[in-house]
Amino acid sequence: MRLLSVRLIISLIVGITVVSLAFSYYQVIAEKRGLRSELERRAELLGESLAGNVERSWEVGSDKELQKIVQRFGKREYMLGVAIYDPQGKLVAVTPELTQMMTATPSSLIEALAEDQNKAAFVRLGNQQVHILAVPLHRKDKLVGGLAIVHQVSYIRAQVLQVWRDTFLRVLAQVFLIVFITLLIVRWSIAGPIARAAQWMRALRTGRISSRQEMPDLEMFRPLAREVATMAHSLSQARLAAENEARLREAGESLWTADRLSVQVQTRLDGARLFVVSNREPYIHQRNGKSIDVSVPPSGLVTALEPILNACDGTWIAHGSGDADAEVVDTHDRLRVPPDDPRYTLRRMWLSKEEEQGYYYGFANEGLWPLCHIAHTRPIFRADDWKHYEEVNRKFTNAVLEEIEDTPGPVILVQDYHFALVPRMIKEKRPDARVAIFWHIPWPNPEAFGICPWQRQLVDGLLGADLIGFHVQSHCNNFLQTVDRTVESRVDWEHFSVLRQDHRTIVRPFPISVDFTDDEPAKDSQGFTYEERAALLRALGVEATFLGVGVDRVDYTKGILERFLAVERFLEKNPTYQGKFTFVQIGAPSRTHIKRYHDLLAEVEVEADRINWRFQKDKWKPIVFLKRQHSHKEILPYYRAADLCLVTSLHDGMNLVAKEFLAARRDERGVLILSQFTGAARELRDALLVNPYDIEQTAEAIRFALEMEPEDKQLRVQRMRRVIKEHNIYRWAGNLITELSEIRLDAAEDQHEKLRANVSVA
Repeated sequence: MRLLSVRLIISLIVGITVVSLAFSYYQVIAEKRGLRSELERRAELLGESLAGNVERSWEVGSDKELQKIVQRFGKREYMLGVAIYDPQGKLVAVTPELTQMMTATPSSLIEALAEDQNKAAFVRLGNQQVHILAVPLHRKDKLVGGLAIVHQVSYIRAQVLQVWRDTFLRVLAQVFLIVFITLLIVRWSIAGPIARAAQWMRALRTGRISSRQEMPDLEMFRPLAREVATMAHSLSQARLAAENEARLREAGESLWTADRLSVQVQTRLDGARLFVVSNREPYIHQRNGKSIDVSVPPSGLVTALEPILNACDGTWIAHGSGDADAEVVDTHDRLRVPPDDPRYTLRRMWLSKEEEQGYYYGFANEGLWPLCHIAHTRPIFRADDWKHYEEVNRKFTNAVLEEIEDTPGPVILVQDYHFALVPRMIKEKRPDARVAIFWHIPWPNPEAFGICPWQRQLVDGLLGADLIGFHVQSHCNNFLQTVDRTVESRVDWEHFSVLRQDHRTIVRPFPISVDFTDDEPAKDSQGFTYEERAALLRALGVEATFLGVGVDRVDYTKGILERFLAVERFLEKNPTYQGKFTFVQIGAPSRTHIKRYHDLLAEVEVEADRINWRFQKDKWKPIVFLKRQHSHKEILPYYRAADLCLVTSLHDGMNLVAKEFLAARRDERGVLILSQFTGAARELRDALLVNPYDIEQTAEAIRFALEMEPEDKQLRVQRMRRVIKEHNIYRWAGNLITELSEIRLDAAEDQHEKLRANVSVA
């Protein structure tokens, strides 16, 4: 820092001096030019006046009179004297002081007589610099001689030197003051924050603080602050990963992390690039006034797939839904992400309003969604919607084919029910590509799926993949049964695969999960929970002792209405909890373009108002419905403060809310009430499993959860957290990529040859 200060001082001195001298030089030039102009103007005025007197005296013809004139006018300020010449340039009269200096006729006078006009010049007479103005003299319009007016210019040099002296003193004062003020600014605004940041980083490096603690204010160094914050977070994550790895090695366990997933992907893919296809994009750009904000949608998919894409410089192809998405892409609709540390490519696709309405809101969410969830909402199938679904699947396929054109042996991971036709379309053009699709929603039984008019096309499209993933085994079973009834194929129930048109497709369960990071110690006291709960309820304007929470999109598959009825029944049967138990439902409006969803949102609000009107008193009410999108950061305090979490889906592929709630409970308290119709119920056996249609059972589960012994709560949460920790989102992604990488692309041909050989032998 001392060396920096010395360099800064020297640089300031040199810089200020050079700049000041440059400005002073131009100031001196201007001053000198001004003084000369003033002298010339004064000489011109004097010349006009003196010429008239000389011309009148010349008429008298007296040399003595002319001599008197030159002597009288030669005593003015800054004047050396006056000389009068005849037309031939011979001296007629001269001021005595000029006698020795004017040994020859000035050239300016000769020019003035020759051209019959005034001439001025700065010349040297002897050892002096002077200004001479030559004026022609006339008598009755006849040239009779010339007048030379001589001024000294030494005073101009004196004034210029004075300017230089003043400039030097001013520069000296400026340098001193500016250096002094700059050093104060550096010390207070730069050195201080940097020193505090260095102290903070030293404490972080030595492990005395956590990266979650606020870093010092570095507003002046915003880019540096971002990099420091990123580095601090990376350092903290690396230390945590190392500590976890050491702890797991000691305990003989193995935990999947983002780093381990990256290594696994690099090993398994062996240099191949990964391409992800999904409807939802990992980063959304939204216009906020004159600026553009970037956000990450709440999705475990981004958490799982980013380490893979980072590891292999992959490409994510998705629908650009942000209102500023088109402003940040290049001419090929691509941009590098993440914004702070670009490591893979996002390729955005653009859909027209008609395509989005038909493909997404129409066939995908009014047709396939209710069809697969069997939630007693009639699926709607329209020929126009199916046409748009095919067109959009073809559009995304073409984008994939463009991206993989020069990539040998690409690995393609297609996401969800929006793109059932994409695997077959890709395989037809690029049979060397490894293609997997993960179906994030349930797959119904063959009878239910059979009502879809285009079931054969959907199944055939999916069977173009080398690997199809579902959440649980029962969904795999339902799919294979559907295949067996729908298309001509050979189903291998022993190995859970399908052979169709010389292509083998493997079908496997991959239970998706959440990012489980145990980077904070468990809180042993209940004070934290009680304080946070009180703060949350106070912010909601509610007073209560017990808190329940539900987090869902407002969707008819989530059982929100049944959940409210269970809360109502619980309060009916247990009046002692009236005024004490409040249930907070965080419900993000979803797909409100679809009438069923629009109507459901109104139904949920009406039902909450009805139950509140029935029981509400003073500052307590039984249900608080928060109707907006909440970030995970906003939801986390509710998870941590709640006595229980209600997950009562009528049908769900997995339901990550249940796992998020448990991951948030580092205090190992709280009770999970979980629908038996969720995929999560297969893994989280220690939750209170309920039939959401059985209102009495759910109401009794609420009472049991609130009255459960603390030791029982802790034991249940510990066991379920262990399951999530061991089967986290990184393990899901790692298993999926590992399974896909191990599939032999020529397996179908080998099997076909074996079948033909067996037929020949027979």
